[in-house]
Amino acid sequence: MIVYTLDSSAVLRFADNEAGSERMGEILKAGVTGRAQILISAVQWGEVAGRVRVHQGAHKEIGILSALLPTEVEIVPASGEQAVRAAHLKVDRKISYADAFALDLAMRSSEHVLVTADYGFKAVEDLARIEFLPTK
Repeated sequence: MIVYTLDSSAVLRFADNEAGSERMGEILKAGVTGRAQILISAVQWGEVAGRVRVHQGAHKEIGILSALLPTEVEIVPASGEQAVRAAHLKVDRKISYADAFALDLAMRSSEHVLVTADYGFKAVEDLARIEFLPTK
């Protein structure tokens, strides 16, 4: 079964109905129907929460977050071991620490696909399967 790992940029594209939101809808539907597993790192989910809070305000944050993703999306907590692997990716491959958590999840097996709108991940395409959403 294919496992989609979502980057915060992909979730925000979906939430804002921007380029790639249709593809994100297809991916979420695959999760709802059991054709795919969908993951997001707790660190990436925190990035989504922060951006929603900045743009929509604290009073709307909880409602928007609860409506954003179906319950079939698993928010994966960060372990100490993953934090160290993410730190290594950040230092060795020059990506953000938060992005390193998403990449680490996607690197778990060849069935994992990282879905992102962040073209900064081009620099690490050799490490994982990555699906880039269209540019805005």
